[in-house]
Amino acid sequence: MKKILLTGATGYIGKRMINVIAAQGYQVICCCRDKNRFSKSVDIDDAQIEVVEVDFLKPETLDNIPKDISGAYYLMHSMSNSNDYAEVERQCAVNFSNYIETTDCKHIVYLSGLANEKELSQHLSSRFEVEKILMKCKVPATVLRAGIIIGSGSASFEIIRDLVEKLPVMVAPKWLHTKCQPIGIANVLDFLIFTLFKEQAYHKNFDIGCDNVLTYKEMLLEFAKIRGLKRKIFTVPVMTPKLSSYWLYFITSTSYNLASALVGSMKIEVICRPESLAEIKHITGVQPFSYDTALRRTLAKIQDNEIASSWKDSFISSRSDSSLKDYLDVPKYGCFTDLRTAEYDDRERCLDRVFSLGGVNGWYGQSLWEIRGLMDLMVGGPGLRRGRTHPDKLHEGDALDFWRVLYANKEEGKLILFAEMRLPGEAWLMFKVYKGKLWQKAVFRPQGLTGRLYWYSVLPFHGIIFKGMVRRLADNSLK
Repeated sequence: MKKILLTGATGYIGKRMINVIAAQGYQVICCCRDKNRFSKSVDIDDAQIEVVEVDFLKPETLDNIPKDISGAYYLMHSMSNSNDYAEVERQCAVNFSNYIETTDCKHIVYLSGLANEKELSQHLSSRFEVEKILMKCKVPATVLRAGIIIGSGSASFEIIRDLVEKLPVMVAPKWLHTKCQPIGIANVLDFLIFTLFKEQAYHKNFDIGCDNVLTYKEMLLEFAKIRGLKRKIFTVPVMTPKLSSYWLYFITSTSYNLASALVGSMKIEVICRPESLAEIKHITGVQPFSYDTALRRTLAKIQDNEIASSWKDSFISSRSDSSLKDYLDVPKYGCFTDLRTAEYDDRERCLDRVFSLGGVNGWYGQSLWEIRGLMDLMVGGPGLRRGRTHPDKLHEGDALDFWRVLYANKEEGKLILFAEMRLPGEAWLMFKVYKGKLWQKAVFRPQGLTGRLYWYSVLPFHGIIFKGMVRRLADNSLK
């Protein structure tokens, strides 16, 4: 069985590629910086998957990768985790390239962004630099360049949906007239898997997209049409990139850093080279479906709660890119705690409510949580906008409103959340169903005097929120 290396295995594309690679009969070697964030699909045999903990900024960890790999997917992007993401991406690519040359790898496939090489945004320039590094590698490489990806949980789709669903009338930046060529996520996965080991594609780059060339305005209006919504869009020439970024940040669920990176790209037309698209379609046999079909397929997946991955669950939506294990050991000293318990009559129903908290399901004491979310949003935090990927399932690494799931084991009856809201300190929220009781514990480790003043200022609200929440989560009479 051939071994295929998959970098970015916990990312939006990477999570979906695991099943796709395995379905071709390969063994998938999944690279991730933190094994705690990895969750294996129940549809894959254990013999077909191996998880290795690798940080491509630390060359010494690359020895964890088996030497006998046959192919590799490079799916790592760092565009909004730090201000120096371009250097981070460059160094990761260099370290990957140097190591992959020491293995048995025969082919590298890299998913990049559609690039007008005469005019590149900062984040597309970074991806183009990675492309050049991989193309210099002794192992043959193929680069697939995609523009707007339409799929359940994709950042681009979520922005389109947020704008159309929330705003009957939009006064938008002039870049809504920019042309682009979108592609459905299913087609992206098809191109990725059917390009692997195709010698005709070695040492080349290809543009991938559907046949529709649309402006961003046309894409928004097409979404509105499918949803049966009447929308008016007016564009103004006076919005600076910074104002445009704030506009996206406050209207949609995207982070400011991601919004800023996307605005930089949206000003530039990203249209496939016809001959390039035709060639990769011939090599792979993939015939992309239309933008309309991509939207309808995506909406159907959301309706059926079949969201395989979401951009919000990657650290691109966080205020840091720290490993989960950095926070998994909840501190006991120098902290403020709020511990509450309540007896339950039905363990399973109690667990169902705990593991369904947040997102569209809301929180007990919802109005106060919404106020806290709005306050967080105003100071640059995620607020409650990220929601949750699945209505009743949680995995390590998932975003849950302004929390990050550190540990989730329903059978054990334990859930640990870490706060990603803006705070003068660090906060955890833990639930444990144990010996006939639901144990709910909030832990806050303050930073200096400001952190202590913050704790005492919100203490009266904790009495309202946490007392009511633990009681209602344990009450099996609630529907």
